[in-house]
Amino acid sequence: MNEIGQNFIAESREFLSAKYLPKIEKCLEQLSDEDLWRRPNAESNSVSNLILHIEGNICEWLIGGVGKLPFEREQQQEFDEREELPRKELIESLRRTVKVADEVPANLDAAVLTERREIQKREVTFCGQFTMLSNIFR
Repeated sequence: MNEIGQNFIAESREFLSAKYLPKIEKCLEQLSDEDLWRRPNAESNSVSNLILHIEGNICEWLIGGVGKLPFEREQQQEFDEREELPRKELIESLRRTVKVADEVPANLDAAVLTERREIQKREVTFCGQFTMLSNIFR
């Protein structure tokens, strides 16, 4: 694998696991379980619904899209969920998903970085997929 490809993969893994996940965890730790599920109105999403959606995107874009691994996703359910999972369970689920997602780029060949894939009716590359996910966390 060329040096640029290796660096991109290493940086992608670091952002996802060592930078983005701890930031999300820190924010979640500051909220009560009740706050995580609070909605300002019926049309709004709770923080927890957004976390479920981020987890779904990681599954679809990285685990399934890049890694070509099986995953299950019911996108609308991410927003419709009303069963108030405790913060600890929400964080643990996100950690497990990020761990699986982190293993995907660890096993990539540089050629895959520019390979085009169709995800959510969009033709994208791994670089584009990671950039899209990165924007979610920023």
